Amino acid sequence: MRYLGLDLGTTTLGVSISDETQTIASPLTVITFKEKQYDTLLPKIKEIVNQYKIKGIVLGLPKNMNNTIGERANTTLLFQKKLEEYLNIEVILQDERLTTIEATNYMLEADISRQKRKKKVDSLAASIILQTYLDKMKG
Repeated sequence: MRYLGLDLGTTTLGVSISDETQTIASPLTVITFKEKQYDTLLPKIKEIVNQYKIKGIVLGLPKNMNNTIGERANTTLLFQKKLEEYLNIEVILQDERLTTIEATNYMLEADISRQKRKKKVDSLAASIILQTYLDKMKG
């Protein structure tokens, strides 16, 4: 069984997936949607969950740097509830502070062009979110 990692943005959803041993997270895809149209993501996520036999979902929680919950985090919490109800699957929250910056820095070090970085940053951030959770689970 695998885990799915999600990085919810305002118009994109970065998606990553773990391997069968739940050791390594890899970027899977980026799903674009119209701003605030989060419900349109549910059938697409369900399709991925069914295709890859997903055990659980790890959703990035964008806390403020001072560890408080802001507007983006509240949106994420609402999305978590919708996902759990729609899919009947556990959705685990994982602190995602600085993951997009970390993903961008990885791609800069790899000398990936700005245009390619823009297309890949969300799925790589989702991969970092998921990898953080997997590492925590392994102890």
